[in-house]
Order: sequence, then C-alpha cells, then structure tokens
Amino acid sequence: MKKELDRFSLRDFTPIDLGWVVDRHVMLYRDEYGFDDTFRQYVHGPVMTFYENFKKGEENLWIAEDEGVRVGMIAIVKSDDRTAQLRWFLIEPEARGKGLGNLMMQTAIDFTRERGYRKLFLWTVAHLDTARYLYEKYGFYITETAEHEIWGNHLKEERWDLNF
Repeated sequence: MKKELDRFSLRDFTPIDLGWVVDRHVMLYRDEYGFDDTFRQYVHGPVMTFYENFKKGEENLWIAEDEGVRVGMIAIVKSDDRTAQLRWFLIEPEARGKGLGNLMMQTAIDFTRERGYRKLFLWTVAHLDTARYLYEKYGFYITETAEHEIWGNHLKEERWDLNF
C-alpha cells in the first residue's frame, strides 16, 4: 500500500484547476449517481465564490495527482473564525481504494487544526457509502439530515461535524 500511495501527491490549486473541479463533479455525479444538470450551478457558484474570496493561509483547495495527472480534490473553506467546511472531496474511480482518500482527509484535517478552527463540517448525501465510512473513521458525526427532491433525485442530505 505504501509504495502505491507514493505515486500520489497533493498540491495547492491554481486558477486553471477550477473548471476541472466543477466539470469532474458534474460528470462523475451524473455518471455514478444520476444527478442532472442542475447540479452544475450547485458546484460552480460556490467554487467561483471560493476563488473570488480566497483567504490564503485560512483555507485551501488541494489537487491530488497520480504521476502528474489530476485524480482528486479536497478543500477547506472558512465559514467563520472558529468553523471551516470540508468541500469538493472527490477521487476519480481509477484512484480509489489505494489510500488516497486517507491522505486527502488527513491533510485537510491537519490544515484545519493547525489554523485553530474549533469545528469542521461537511454536507454529503446518504448513499455515498465509501465517503461516509471515511468521515466516520476520522471522527465526524451526523448532526443534521434533510430529504429533498434535488438534482433529479430524491436524496437524503446529511451534515457531519468534527469538533477539535
């Protein structure tokens, strides 16, 4: 596992990555979960707001690469002085099951702790079992649920929190 994990690296985002972040979310969630095109604005709007208001040192978006090819992303976005949000966590299918999710989660959590945030939260949907497993493994717990007809599906959204 260690040798395989050595193939991966995480780097800070550049502006050219932002379109890829949006496009990969839209395509992957369409192909794997049947989300419709309304999902694009849900991702695009916040990604652009993040970029326009980016607070270097207080938040970040990491791009995971496999020998120079983008294969994933994860972000920490400042909510307030005590709280941050984990967003846009995605791993391409070919890079899954190789330890990259753990590397990305640990990097994001370490960053959050080092910045003095007291709480990290995220929103997800209930049927993302592998991601939910990672959230629970790292100490997140469900604090809120809501069911919606959204993105062409009936979905149960969940808020997960991690206190430091």
